[in-house]
Amino acid sequence: MMKFISWNVNGLRACVGKGFNEAFTQLDADFFCLQETKMQQGQLDIAFPGYQSYWNYAEKKGYSGTAIFTRHNPIAVTYGIGVDEHDHEGRVVTLEMDKFFLVDVYVPNSQDELRRLDYRMTWEDDFRKYLLSLDAKKPVIVCGDMNVAHEEIDIKNPKSNRHNAGFTDEERAKMTELLGAGFTDSFRYYNPDLAGAYSWWSYRFHAREKNAGWRIDYFLVSNRFVPSMAGASIHNEVMGSDHCPVELCINV
Repeated sequence: MMKFISWNVNGLRACVGKGFNEAFTQLDADFFCLQETKMQQGQLDIAFPGYQSYWNYAEKKGYSGTAIFTRHNPIAVTYGIGVDEHDHEGRVVTLEMDKFFLVDVYVPNSQDELRRLDYRMTWEDDFRKYLLSLDAKKPVIVCGDMNVAHEEIDIKNPKSNRHNAGFTDEERAKMTELLGAGFTDSFRYYNPDLAGAYSWWSYRFHAREKNAGWRIDYFLVSNRFVPSMAGASIHNEVMGSDHCPVELCINV
């Protein structure tokens, strides 16, 4: 069995000061995927015995960024999705393994007043095409901060957030479209009716203490890979970021 962890660390250098290394060791994953590392190359010397790491840095300093630590040698590693418009922000790392592709993604936020929503819609279509091009070759595991709470059950206050970034009808429809194209939301597969299960909480209003959160961090798998899944969970006990780690186990 292989264990996968995904965590938006909201600044890896800050997270290292808040127990990242201890959490990394304790979670003991085969693949540990990070989003929002907010780093440039050479800004942090971090390594773990038995792991190799692959990093995609944004051109803009202190912004975005993804990374994967893995115990297993990939066949190939690619950065971005092959579309120039999207590939300057360090948002995607893909590992090709023997039996599957692993895609680590930090989906663009639509931002205040939805000023990036049009761009986000373009990204969604291009990213879905990218995943389907991989899926045509072998099953895909895609994980990361997908910046959308898909259904009302995935957010504490759905009514008051309906037109806010991450819970617009447009963003939710794109997640529905992605799942409809042949992917399964692993956490919902195991917990179809579980409310109050969130992966992100605002730093304001004591949101985490009140569990007023959003579930915007996911592991999606190709539908034909679902029989290989062995469990999915959310580690809301792990601190260090405004997000918490999410987990998938797969029998490979």
